[in-house]
Amino acid sequence: MASLRLRHLHVEFPIYQGNRSLKTLLLAASLPGNLARDAADRINVRALNDLTIDIEDGDRVGLIGNNGTGKTTLLKVLAGVYGPTHGRFHSTGSISSLLDVTVGLNNDATGRENIILRGMYMNVHPREMRRHVDDVAAFTELGPYLDMPVRTYSAGMQIRLAFAVSTCIPREILLMDEWISAGDSRFLERAHKRMTDLIGNSNIMVLASHSLPLLRQWCNRGIFLQQGRAVVDGDIEEAIAAYQAASSERGAPAAGA
Repeated sequence: MASLRLRHLHVEFPIYQGNRSLKTLLLAASLPGNLARDAADRINVRALNDLTIDIEDGDRVGLIGNNGTGKTTLLKVLAGVYGPTHGRFHSTGSISSLLDVTVGLNNDATGRENIILRGMYMNVHPREMRRHVDDVAAFTELGPYLDMPVRTYSAGMQIRLAFAVSTCIPREILLMDEWISAGDSRFLERAHKRMTDLIGNSNIMVLASHSLPLLRQWCNRGIFLQQGRAVVDGDIEEAIAAYQAASSERGAPAAGA
């Protein structure tokens, strides 16, 4: 059984060393909601603030909120990229994270070598990754470019390679920051089909997106974040309604509505 559990989790990033400059004091005064001082007298940005969340088998979770509310930071905690400053996080089950698919590509290595290297970045043994080389080659349609250095690739070719490697092995938990939208129409069609299959075969999916139709299509649960806090955690429509109401109060239309 796959699960993701957060208990009173905080993530903070120090942005200033301890000093009493006028600029520092004004900054602290202007953003009281997500700034704090730590024991070393540094000003910290609170990216996530006291999150207690359980995500279980069958959950398809949409993370909703404006930019800077903590969606990507939360995904990176779930992926193991960031550790909590305070609190606890525990996961059960294998994880596939599509946060920045090109992270881990070595520009001086060939595409074929990058399949193995990217697999190591994903904690997959090279022996297992070699069994997927043919699948990656077929999906990317890179042909002889697969044996050329990645620095010779166009941006679209890099995305095709990275996406194919990142999605060649089904995992129990799927983490996504927005839906893949780069590439030509043929690639996007194949990528959409693969994503559909991955979601269908996963136990848990967590998707951060500004597209409300996309969240409605794929998610049964929504978490609405404001200043790093989970303001609403419930049915996807409940979370979307809270997000739209908050946007209306600020006088701005909800993104992706």
